[in-house]
Amino acid sequence: MNPRPKLRSPPLPSPSSPPSPKSLTPNLNNKMPPRKLNLKPTTLTLATTLFSILALYVFFNTFIFPNPPNNSTTRNSLFGFGEKNGQNFPPVKVYMYDLPRKFTYGVIESYALARGGEKQSGDSLLKYPGNQHSAEWYLFSDLKRPSRERVDSAVTRVLDPEEADLFYVPFFSSLSLVANPIRPGTVVPPGDRPVYSDEEMQESLIEWLEQQEYWKRNNGWDHVFICQDPNALYKVVDRVKNGVLLVSDFGRLARNQASLVKDVILPYSHRINTYTGNIGIENRNSLLFFMGNRYRKEGGKIRDLLFQLLEKEEDVIIKHGAQSRESRREARKGMHTSKFCLHPAGDTPSACRLFDAIVSLCVPVIISDYIELPFEDVIDYRKIAVFVDSNTAVKPGFLVKKLRKVRMERILEFQLELKKVKHYFEYEDPNGTVKEIWRQVSLKLPLVKLMINRDKRLVKRELPEPDCSCLCSNQSGILTTL
Repeated sequence: MNPRPKLRSPPLPSPSSPPSPKSLTPNLNNKMPPRKLNLKPTTLTLATTLFSILALYVFFNTFIFPNPPNNSTTRNSLFGFGEKNGQNFPPVKVYMYDLPRKFTYGVIESYALARGGEKQSGDSLLKYPGNQHSAEWYLFSDLKRPSRERVDSAVTRVLDPEEADLFYVPFFSSLSLVANPIRPGTVVPPGDRPVYSDEEMQESLIEWLEQQEYWKRNNGWDHVFICQDPNALYKVVDRVKNGVLLVSDFGRLARNQASLVKDVILPYSHRINTYTGNIGIENRNSLLFFMGNRYRKEGGKIRDLLFQLLEKEEDVIIKHGAQSRESRREARKGMHTSKFCLHPAGDTPSACRLFDAIVSLCVPVIISDYIELPFEDVIDYRKIAVFVDSNTAVKPGFLVKKLRKVRMERILEFQLELKKVKHYFEYEDPNGTVKEIWRQVSLKLPLVKLMINRDKRLVKRELPEPDCSCLCSNQSGILTTL
């Protein structure tokens, strides 16, 4: 077999024999007439135009936009493409299933009835209860809006499933988890109100999906599910794991169920009001603030240790508190008047207080070793938060000593960056969270197509470990960003 031929390149001049001066000068005695450049006016015009565009591009990037914005809309629009959604390709076509009512408005109704509400005469009168898992409602509502109102979205809704790239399953899985506080088989519900069973709803959803042609066609790879609560869809997650999962973290998911490669990390809805003032520390008299449940499971056990270390510090406010209107009022006041806000892990690595802190311009101090964060391709969290590993954080005196040394200028830098990115965590902002979630989902399409084609050719077999299509969460190596 012949060896692979090498690419040939022009011979290099020998260093021992430099070129003669004669070879480097033109032959002035050559009688041939000089060759004239024959540039037509149209060619000159085109060259001038291209040069002008290039000069404008350099000018804008150097002086007007020295740091390009997070999306590429401005850059792409200079060259006339990607103007609709800030990308170089058309919006991804999403078909939203018209699920039976019990999976959407029926869940809201069951939640309200279990809490003493009255049955409403129409779905338009039903109100999704405000909670940290409201993403499922916002995405559902967004796709129901007319196309003309969904400007610059990375996805477009199609009504014909044959046209779809992806299929969205709008089951309110997080609300379903808490819809009825009465567990089946334990307590008889009051009056004639039925007992709601989230487990039965999950099974019913899968039964419905398995009858759908488009679910069976590609083994679920092109389907999108939202399961933001760590326990949402827990009973059937193994049967939907091929799809794109919209989750808050991977705390309750196995390595062969979820990964950064195929899934999207969502922010919780913030529970306290956004800070509307200017950056500054004049009105932020407390060094560090935290209010939440002191006792948690798993990695959240660190909370009790932090309480023991911090509750006696004079410029630190750390309180045990459950969800209530009064607690939210206290949390708003504390976050709006503190320089730093503590974010220890909950029962899972993430918790809603991180996003409360961000919209409060209160610099998050993240003590959660295995946390995954939303939208990390456009947000550098080192610019808006302080990271401290758990072992270091519980060393007596370390945390407050470190934070007290932070200069005012550094805090203002954090606040300025927080102000720039906080719209990513505002679900009601037209250019906020929902728009970014869809952009993240649209980026999964090439992988979805790859997995569909790959799945059709591979021999099915059980693997002892996840294969190379799974990228699992790793422990952060950052000690601190200060």
